Amino acid sequence: MNDTTRDSSQLILALSKGRIFEDTLPLLAAAGIEVLENPETSRKLILATNDPGIRVLIVRATDVPTYVQHGAADFGVAGKDVLLEHGGEGLYQPIDLQIACCRMSVAVNAGFDYDNAVRQGARLRVATKFVHTAREHFAKKGVHVDLIKLYGSMELAPLVGLSDAIVDVVSTGGTLRANNLVEVEKIMEISSRLVVNQAALKLKRARLQPILDAFERASKQQQC
Repeated sequence: MNDTTRDSSQLILALSKGRIFEDTLPLLAAAGIEVLENPETSRKLILATNDPGIRVLIVRATDVPTYVQHGAADFGVAGKDVLLEHGGEGLYQPIDLQIACCRMSVAVNAGFDYDNAVRQGARLRVATKFVHTAREHFAKKGVHVDLIKLYGSMELAPLVGLSDAIVDVVSTGGTLRANNLVEVEKIMEISSRLVVNQAALKLKRARLQPILDAFERASKQQQC
């Protein structure tokens, strides 16, 4: 079978490169699954595992829920931030894996009087790729915002006057500090979830369930 052929009996796991991929490897190992290639060095987008019946699909983090929802992947791992933006339609989300932990926060230029601006109900310009989350957050605070959707280099927006604030995921805060930005409000804690295609859960339960059980057991050893 070549990499472009989808065997309906196979299980396809959708993952994104980077931290989620690395943090998922121990969970896969707990289920006896080993990915045979490193996505950082391989040019392949479909990776084999030690189980010929399981392959790993490498996609953008924001696309994982879409691949799973539409059945191109049977299950996947996605951050809570991504799932909130996606909406979770057509997805079963059985396990908080407690991996790739970070937080969603508001950040501004050092010296910007955020508390005063919010208290006065000023109209803020907010740059983010998490438009749904940002809109809900500021609506609850009664703050009017003009949302500017960006896909990368979020920290640049306040520096060049594109926005007053950004809403983004923060891990160590090092990038914020390096760009003279300060974290002024935490919106929520973020971790990654296992998501499963609802049809696959019914049709392939016998093969999926042992993997889900192994993931759940292993996730209990994790802590954000």
